[in-house]
Amino acid sequence: MAQRILIIDDEPDIRSLLAVMLTTEGYHVDEVNGGKDGIERLSRESYDLIILDIMMPEMDGWEVCRQIKCHPRAGDTPVLILTVRAQPLDRVIGLEVVQADEYVTKPFTRQHLLAVVNRLLGAPVPEA
Repeated sequence: MAQRILIIDDEPDIRSLLAVMLTTEGYHVDEVNGGKDGIERLSRESYDLIILDIMMPEMDGWEVCRQIKCHPRAGDTPVLILTVRAQPLDRVIGLEVVQADEYVTKPFTRQHLLAVVNRLLGAPVPEA
């Protein structure tokens, strides 16, 4: 069975790009438009990985990540923050304060993102 990934991002173009990229690699991908929708989805379904944007309306990605890490159903699910916020302090907040498992900045390359996703999911990384 394909591993399941949830994308939480308010940008439809980014969600679509990620969905195509990941489904091409054999992953099952669901998308939601924001943090509240993501938390609701996690109450009903389980995922192997969550890809999360930081800058979203209503509930930012920092708060979403905090809630995911405390969520009884999703607390052990790896969270990959994918954001334009590239300052060193942002990375520290993402990895140390809200306990994301990885932090990748936009723009990103397909190869880099897939390597990170594969590593987080324990999948073999294809040789270049």
